[in-house]
Amino acid sequence: MANLRRKILIIEDDPGISNFLKTTVSAADYDAIVTGRGQTALQMISSHCPDCILLDLGLPDMDGGEIIRSVRSWTQTPIIVISARSMEEDKAAALDDGADDYVTKPFGTVELLARIRTALRHTRTTAESSEIGMTGSYRVGSLEIDYRKMRVCLDGQDVHLTPNEFRIVALLGRHAGRVMTYKAMLRELWGPSASMDNKILRVHMASIRRKIEPDPNEPRYIFTEVGVGYRMAEGEEANREAGE
Repeated sequence: MANLRRKILIIEDDPGISNFLKTTVSAADYDAIVTGRGQTALQMISSHCPDCILLDLGLPDMDGGEIIRSVRSWTQTPIIVISARSMEEDKAAALDDGADDYVTKPFGTVELLARIRTALRHTRTTAESSEIGMTGSYRVGSLEIDYRKMRVCLDGQDVHLTPNEFRIVALLGRHAGRVMTYKAMLRELWGPSASMDNKILRVHMASIRRKIEPDPNEPRYIFTEVGVGYRMAEGEEANREAGE
């Protein structure tokens, strides 16, 4: 029988961390491929066609951002950055370059494996191409985004978003489970020449949360990645937050 295990490419030059990552993903029944150099990694992505990439930004021969941009020029293979760089600017830059997620060292195995599962779900079927494409709507918990009627309902009741508020929620719904940076959202919503001041997003988000969140101080549907951007919950995550 053919080996159907998903392949994870680990790009990490620290032997201790790369061995830990390999052990962790192998124990979760993934095939682990390891390299500590960027140029080798690019060759392996082409030849091995991994299902997910775990990437350290500080490699000896090239910067991780360069790898992300190169990979994104020809494939949408999910990339999870695993880095000691904890500055918000570093996280935002990696996500804007095309990374799918960002995990700061040190990290727990449970968190890492959950991030990998989320990334792999997006390779099998994205919200935009499957659920939204087939039904014209996206559901998460008690929240429904109706793309055809351009409205958002909570427990079946229209929450009466403004046009700009709907555009923000609709955009996050199309990328549910993934962090969207402020810069990416501003560019998508108001064009490449829009001001990069994220104050307008914060103002709209405060209003959106008052309308859709049971407790705006403990969001269930839209989460803030501080200093980086926003993320719409996926169905399973919203159910956990609701205690279902």
